[in-house]
Amino acid sequence: MTQVRVAVDVGGTFTDVCIFDEDDRSMRVTKVPSTPSDPMIAVMKGVERGEINLQDVSLFSHGTTVATNALITRKFPEAAMVTTKGFRDVIEIRDGTKDNLWDAYDDVPGPYIKRRDRFEITERMDFEGNVITPLDEVEAHRLAAVLRRRGVTTVAVCFINSFANPAHETRMRELLEEELPGVAISTSAEILPEIFEHDRFNTAVSNAVLAPLVSGYVNRLSDALSNGGYGGDLLLLHSGGGSMTPRMVERFPVRLAASGIAAGAISAQFIAEQCGMPHAVGLDMGGTSTDICLVNDGELRTTKEWQVEYGHPIIFPSIEVLTIGAGGGSLAHIDIAGSLRNGPQSAGADPGPACYANGGEEPTNTDANIVLNRLGTELAGGAKSLDRDAASAAINRVIGEPLGMETEEAACAVLKVANANMADAVRLVSIRRGLDPREFALVAFGGAGALHGADVARELDIPTVIVPPNPGVTSAMGCLLVDIRHDLSEMYSGLVGEIDPEDLEQHFAALEADAANRLAQERVSPENTVLQRKISMRYHGQWRSLMVPMNRGPESLAEAVQTFHEQHEKEYAFRQDEQAVEVYQLQVTGIGRTPKPSFRKATELTEDPGDPVTTRPVYFEDGGWQDTPVYERTRVPAGARITGPVIISQLDSTTVVPPGTRAEIDEWLNIRIHVKEA
Repeated sequence: MTQVRVAVDVGGTFTDVCIFDEDDRSMRVTKVPSTPSDPMIAVMKGVERGEINLQDVSLFSHGTTVATNALITRKFPEAAMVTTKGFRDVIEIRDGTKDNLWDAYDDVPGPYIKRRDRFEITERMDFEGNVITPLDEVEAHRLAAVLRRRGVTTVAVCFINSFANPAHETRMRELLEEELPGVAISTSAEILPEIFEHDRFNTAVSNAVLAPLVSGYVNRLSDALSNGGYGGDLLLLHSGGGSMTPRMVERFPVRLAASGIAAGAISAQFIAEQCGMPHAVGLDMGGTSTDICLVNDGELRTTKEWQVEYGHPIIFPSIEVLTIGAGGGSLAHIDIAGSLRNGPQSAGADPGPACYANGGEEPTNTDANIVLNRLGTELAGGAKSLDRDAASAAINRVIGEPLGMETEEAACAVLKVANANMADAVRLVSIRRGLDPREFALVAFGGAGALHGADVARELDIPTVIVPPNPGVTSAMGCLLVDIRHDLSEMYSGLVGEIDPEDLEQHFAALEADAANRLAQERVSPENTVLQRKISMRYHGQWRSLMVPMNRGPESLAEAVQTFHEQHEKEYAFRQDEQAVEVYQLQVTGIGRTPKPSFRKATELTEDPGDPVTTRPVYFEDGGWQDTPVYERTRVPAGARITGPVIISQLDSTTVVPPGTRAEIDEWLNIRIHVKEA
């Protein structure tokens, strides 16, 4: 029986499906339009269109935007927060900052749970976890009755100092579960057992508001796959670059808040490594936005604090990705000062760009590309037809006439602004950190990434652009490359010289036991279980800490201190070896190894690309209309060399090789566009 692995990534415009055949190591792909009202419809349509027999599927992995979209749109179920008396407004006060410090009218969006739905209760722990005021259980029962009358379906329990002693939160959860059967309860000490109440409270609140939505979606999809014949667990990609099963998603749905974004970054890292490029920038340009990640020395940058909306932090390890509103559906418009702008507003999947002829009347990047003939008249293998006349009319009406430009000039201007926006974002993740983009390769993917990759690289003097074999579904492929992963942490404070090594070992062992138990619940065998330790340290008297690896053995703490000094010098350009070092936090990462696909490498290379399938006039800013050969990518062999201008089309994307550049197909079937010789 043929065994296949399936990965699905739901985007704002299209849902992408990768099908990897384990026998011959071949990959095939398909795309279907996304269904924002219910993403599961598009997922199952993708399975149907890909002609996938679910009985033959050995692994089904999924990157989802359900959690992200819920936080953006704020379409939450009836939710409540229960907190210590006097701390009702912690998540509204925040840390007192805002995104644009100088704009007096730019207010931070309000909390995910409104003030009228935040309730106080009598209880108090001190910072060491000692009980100051016992939990008032009579109050708790009265509060449960109020929540029941309000029809609350999910509750966040957030008590002060619960990271030091979670007993009151645990008891409150038990009381609520007795009184409110079926209601989802999230406790802050379980979600994030760390100091800083705003961070902990907000992460728990985010988890609570997402719980019914995400777990409901995941369970419905899991049941649909099982009913179709799939016998394994549905694996959901989470923001930290690992995956989790529906059992864990029910407890920690907030970990999926950057699910789809992380998949593209993982693929960019894999492709760069495959091509022998230790430094790379991932440019994932889809229909609604562009996600930019950085691979430095072969490693993806990660962050522990991130947010979908400013002022509402989610404190879980996440791959660091910068997202901007620049996609194929980003709207071009003239602002009140008469300047041309691009995004962040998007036409989305419905009504979509003007060329979709589906009711959209505003011009987008897709419209500009079709006006310049860089795109054909079909997308996704005929799933979507494009109307060039409608695109031209929209570009001319909104941009061309107001700015006194011909239609082609206006379309070029639209793309130049979009490319400049993406180039600025790349500068933010590279130059701002002292890294030179000229030393990096640009991995361009997503449905529109290959259209814009060479122009963005020119803007940044990046010498090489890498376009993967299936750029439009590269993010979906990332779902096949990850392990099951859980990150657990615990506060642990003390000067290095005063810490009892045995006590430290016991705390690490407890975290490892919890991680191993979670992996066992997800059916990970002991031989596929890997436990990694990390320890967070800082110089005594500082508040900013650094996380470094922690080995096992009697010398492990001393080794970690030495690593901390070295890492501190790299991050902040100084070290203080004579200064006392303080331990701040412990972390254990539990990894459940999953089998990875082994991709087939071409053994025969030929420089002749063969004959183009057609030739069509394409407009380029530096040469006007030029007769440009169009190649079908599946017919271009490995080793082929092509000089621009050339268009390379395929099911899931279109690659533009502009004049003055050359391209080659490597042994992994990536297109390498040499924009500028190193």
